[in-house]
Amino acid sequence: MAPGNRTYVTEFILMGVSDLAELQIPLFCVFLVTYGQVITRNLGIVILTSVDSQLQNPMYFFPKQLAIINLGNSSVIALQMLVNFLVTKKTISYYACAAQLGGFIAFVVAEIFVLAAMACDRYVAICSPLLYRVVVSPRICLLLVALIYIYSLTTALTVSSCVFSMSYCSSNVINHFYCDNVPLLALSCSDTYIPETAVFTFSGTNLVFSMIIVLTSYFNIILAILRIRSSEGRQKAFSTCPSHMMAVTVFYGTLLFMYLQPRTNHSLDTDKMASVFYTLVIPMLNPLIYSLSNKDVKDALKRFLDNPCQSFRLMQI
Repeated sequence: MAPGNRTYVTEFILMGVSDLAELQIPLFCVFLVTYGQVITRNLGIVILTSVDSQLQNPMYFFPKQLAIINLGNSSVIALQMLVNFLVTKKTISYYACAAQLGGFIAFVVAEIFVLAAMACDRYVAICSPLLYRVVVSPRICLLLVALIYIYSLTTALTVSSCVFSMSYCSSNVINHFYCDNVPLLALSCSDTYIPETAVFTFSGTNLVFSMIIVLTSYFNIILAILRIRSSEGRQKAFSTCPSHMMAVTVFYGTLLFMYLQPRTNHSLDTDKMASVFYTLVIPMLNPLIYSLSNKDVKDALKRFLDNPCQSFRLMQI
């Protein structure tokens, strides 16, 4: 097509999870319930760790940040997806699409490094318990989270700028339920080498670097546990790790599958299912994995339900 004959895109059409009309209402109900669970559980963790004095310590600081990130990540995707189930014209404006991509990238990168920070937290708690309060102080936790958020926003702005610096013309149908890198790159009518390189480089660097942190932390944790003589002591030391290890494995495995395979091997329909998993299912399960199965959190929830007004008054004080 000659450059003068191009019709440039001002909005995109999202195909959604399925294009079958008879499935739109059932899928809306399923995802509405799932999103409701995400909001209820993660917001519950944020409230509990804010109002209960016994949960206001470094051990619960990072799960609270993870809950906030899960709320943001799911909301960026789910709200538009739920609306599209109910409307005939499933459109999103050019700038809203760019904002959705940027928000999604920011929250995913933040989650990657918060999970890495949680691995470091477990390493210090098990390998240097006497120094835990000094090394993992509230000031250091706040500084670390601030750096994670700044870096995640920088990454999001850089990658989304690269993706939307390309020309989109003629076709504006995105084979996905949100604006993601891969289906957007597939629509471009300009050279995609630079944005593809940027996406691959940032994705690979962030995943590999954070995985090195996680693997190094757990390698030292295992060595420290093996040096404990009593089986009861080893079991107690390791008891805080399996939930984090499981969540890290599932989340990182899904992202590796999504973004570090060659473009020629991508199946967008398979990517949709993986995306549903890490944008809704994992955020729904994380509160159960990390916090709601914890005895301290269960006790805090019981205290909150017994007297919620008193809990909020204590928070204000």
